[in-house]
Amino acid sequence: MDAYLSRQLISMPTSLLHYNTFGIEVSCDRLVEYCSCEELCSVLKELNESGQRWLHIGGGSNLLFLNQHFDGVILHSKIKGIEICEETDEDVLLRVGAGEDWDQFVDYCVNHGWYGLENLSFIPGEVGSSAVQNVGAYGVEAGDLIETVEGYYTKGVKASTIDKSDCHYAYRESVFKHELRGEFIVTHVWYCLRKSFRPVLTHAAVSRLLESQGIDPEHCTALQVRQAVIDVRKAKLPDPKEIGSAGSFFMNPVVPEEKANALLQDYPNMPHYPAPLPGSDETGVKIPAGWLIDQCGWKGKQLGRAGVHPLQALVLINCGGATGNDVKHLAETIQADVKAKFGIDIHPEVLFIS
Repeated sequence: MDAYLSRQLISMPTSLLHYNTFGIEVSCDRLVEYCSCEELCSVLKELNESGQRWLHIGGGSNLLFLNQHFDGVILHSKIKGIEICEETDEDVLLRVGAGEDWDQFVDYCVNHGWYGLENLSFIPGEVGSSAVQNVGAYGVEAGDLIETVEGYYTKGVKASTIDKSDCHYAYRESVFKHELRGEFIVTHVWYCLRKSFRPVLTHAAVSRLLESQGIDPEHCTALQVRQAVIDVRKAKLPDPKEIGSAGSFFMNPVVPEEKANALLQDYPNMPHYPAPLPGSDETGVKIPAGWLIDQCGWKGKQLGRAGVHPLQALVLINCGGATGNDVKHLAETIQADVKAKFGIDIHPEVLFIS
């Protein structure tokens, strides 16, 4: 066993308190953080030979550990770097390390005059997770701007690049969350960004904030949009450093038009937006999960040591000393209430780890 493996794999159980934004006290057998593709390959080969259970995580902002101890090895990328691979007068192609902090990367791009990601400001997590989760906010999704995802197949430890068309990006979905879950580890993400700024202001909250500051949304700058997005997110989402949460806990459901029309008869003020119907070529209607949860009376309520944020019903929080199962129980209770009241299933965006 080489020096890196002997240092990283032979270790005492490690706390993961700072590796999950819910702030839940949980530990694992070993925590392995690697800084290069070579180190990742060494680790994967050792794990394949030993047969040890393992899990790869990012910034811990989209997962919920259900048990107090994870019986296995946790892998975490610290691969850094932002490299210009191609550049024209119109755009730039960047190769970004999976361990780069996501919001710092967005800030870096905006300040360098590379545009497209500003609406995704202040989302917690890392660049590698952006490709896995297809993070999205305020009318933009990461998958819109990803060109290629680079990494390793875990079986055989084989390097590969996956083209955007094979990533199967959809609303909060990707091939890495399903077919390749546990089968592929992202090491780098290639983003193609524009050099000319075109604001995406489909979300009313961002436009309203700009207007309240005397800024014409039609003539705003990328820095102004980034700051507006940050301000909007700060106003409704808790800081994980102060209140444990995973941000948005549930995905917004998309229902058939006839279902939405029936609900609008009873709830004429229900927010709703056209969206692709999952598993179909037809257009459906997206209904904010936060609104559904709020209508069930959960905003600001607590169940045991877990609760619903008082400013955003889509966010479940650790009220102090919560376990993963406390949060899971709250989530399942909310799901049952939404189903009973609206006949709609809402599904967690957060990954449950047992």
